[in-house]
Amino acid sequence: RTFDPQTTDRALETIERNAKLQTQLIEDLLDVSRILRGKLLLNVAPVNLTTTIQAALETVRLTAEAKNIQIQTAFAPDIDLVSGDAARLQQIVWNLLSNAVKFTPEGGRVEVSLSQVDSGQEGRDAEGMPHWASFAQICVTDTGKGIDPNFLPYVFDSFRQEDGKTTRKFGGLGLGLAIVRHLVELHGGSVQAESLGDGHGAKFTVRLPLPDARKPRGSKGSLLMPDSSVLAGLRILAVDDEPDMRELLLTILEQNGIEVRAAASATEALDALEQFQPDVLISDVGMPEMDGYALIRQIRLLPDLATLPAIALTAYAGEIDQQQALQAGFQHHLAKPVEPDQLIQVIAALVQ
Repeated sequence: RTFDPQTTDRALETIERNAKLQTQLIEDLLDVSRILRGKLLLNVAPVNLTTTIQAALETVRLTAEAKNIQIQTAFAPDIDLVSGDAARLQQIVWNLLSNAVKFTPEGGRVEVSLSQVDSGQEGRDAEGMPHWASFAQICVTDTGKGIDPNFLPYVFDSFRQEDGKTTRKFGGLGLGLAIVRHLVELHGGSVQAESLGDGHGAKFTVRLPLPDARKPRGSKGSLLMPDSSVLAGLRILAVDDEPDMRELLLTILEQNGIEVRAAASATEALDALEQFQPDVLISDVGMPEMDGYALIRQIRLLPDLATLPAIALTAYAGEIDQQQALQAGFQHHLAKPVEPDQLIQVIAALVQ
């Protein structure tokens, strides 16, 4: 059977649209898998958020134009660079914009803003000095279907959508916002959703920490590093199922005069403990078969290792994740990607 050119074009557009949807679903599943296993690492560098947001806007512009949706932008000038992964930051903005366009009806409006805000609270830097935290704030607001206030607490949960009608009408697996939350937390930031309910649109606000402009340039925002004599001769067992992560830990630790034994699994770590008496344990949490939590619980049952200082490495930077690590038996929790200076400072604090 043959079709006229118009029908053929529509069929090809449908095939392309569904192929892109399937590709996005697979990419979302892969990202969630990496996040859950703690294997999603960031390629950190200074990032211009204005450029990042503009790049994300270009990817949704055609879809917005097809629905006659107006996109308005407001970027504050002279926003400081953030420290992060440019591709993952663009993914955060793209997910928010994609949702806004998807759930906004024809003729609607999406607003995107970038500003610099102070937290309004005094914190302390790595050297214990007081400072006022500043953030880059990205807001994505739409005039779409809105979010039921009862669903707002769950909007960033994996595989959660407001109802079955949403899935049938708009597609997707309910992973986009969960990925946004994890990526934002990996960057040390926060994200929140607001909506007055059905038909009142939604607003998503992302805050990413900025370098402390009040700190003298010469300090470089660096940590107060311990005396090398504190670390010399220390014995550390480093556990991670990712070869690249093990290699990174070996490099950081050996450069500081530390003797390191690496293990690729929790089982391998338990075997190593029969011959190797470490002063500190560093363990990834998201490992197959036996995870880091199970490992530390098992270690705590061994009389000689009940008080072994232990550091958890996870893909999550949230307070809940930190509490979970501490409750399992770790003394400290560090989010990936690991900052070498921070890792060394934590080790020194644990053994002093």
